[in-house]
Amino acid sequence: MEMPTYLILILSLTFYLTTCCYIAYNGWRWLQAAFSFKYKKSYIAVISFLSFAFFLSYFIPSVVLELAGGYWFIIVGYGLILLPLANIIYFVSKRRWKVQIGYIISAFFLFIFIYGSYNAWSPIVREYDISINKPLMTEENELKVLIASDLHMNDIIGANHIQRLVSISKEEEPDMILLPGDIIDDNITPYIEQGLSDVMLQLRAPYGVYAVPGNHDYYGGHLLQLRAELEEINIPLLMDETIMTKNGIMIVGREDFTNTERLTIEELMADVPPEYPVIMLDHQPREISEAAEHGVDLIVSGHTHRGQVFPANIITGLLFENDWGHLQIGEFHSFTTSGFGFWGPAVRFGTRAEVMIVNITFSEE
Repeated sequence: MEMPTYLILILSLTFYLTTCCYIAYNGWRWLQAAFSFKYKKSYIAVISFLSFAFFLSYFIPSVVLELAGGYWFIIVGYGLILLPLANIIYFVSKRRWKVQIGYIISAFFLFIFIYGSYNAWSPIVREYDISINKPLMTEENELKVLIASDLHMNDIIGANHIQRLVSISKEEEPDMILLPGDIIDDNITPYIEQGLSDVMLQLRAPYGVYAVPGNHDYYGGHLLQLRAELEEINIPLLMDETIMTKNGIMIVGREDFTNTERLTIEELMADVPPEYPVIMLDHQPREISEAAEHGVDLIVSGHTHRGQVFPANIITGLLFENDWGHLQIGEFHSFTTSGFGFWGPAVRFGTRAEVMIVNITFSEE
């Protein structure tokens, strides 16, 4: 029997608020012990603001709300792990070391915020070499592909960060650019207001720039508007569609898994000539083996963020066949990138913002 959605929401909210109270109580006890802190009403006000900041940002667009709420999520997540251990140590030590334990936990969070922010805002380039046993229609037999997923353009991830992607692209000089989903972060308004099409327009490649929608491109109800914006700058947003490039590569772009009525891989591949190299874009890496079975040569995905914050990468590793990196099945290749942007907190710990470069060697005639 499936649990009603409203009951799931009530239970989730109850668990979240209980956790916030638990963290707030421990924080208050430490502040009193370490600094003789007495401003209880102010403390409650700050905790209340932090607890609801991220949710409020959906109704009141604000960088402050998004950042504050995102960092609070980090405190909540790690607080659930660290505070029970700290409480056990405190009681086992006969109520000693309260202040010292508090300083250690505070130092840990400071490290996470600084190092995690660096990982989120400083993308690296990861390079791979593969071969596809099919020829191109040109005399060339090599192709350099740049993959950048999960841009999550919003009030925080704006022109400055996307300009980093442009700079990487200009330095790498790829032959093709692939953007496998989550172009925006629910709401297209920041994209419009910041004129991000002018920045995205600078992403150019001889054999084209191609994108597919991700789950966050659906959530705000702005998918068709996003598609129109991208098409104006010659970036097709493929939604269960196939394009042949001028060098004879079939680019197959899937609707996201969010769309329960999307075509199956078998349906998409039915009219694709098997003699051409096939590159598929699918935001969520859910049907990798099926793609391999139906003649796809290379599939590129994102979505997982590689967990974004440890130990969430353990969960993504259990959920997806290829939650990050390169997976080869026979002559078939799957690439899942941890993404160029981030969702929620501007923090990555145990992972890094990245751009993938895949150098492909094709067979000769």
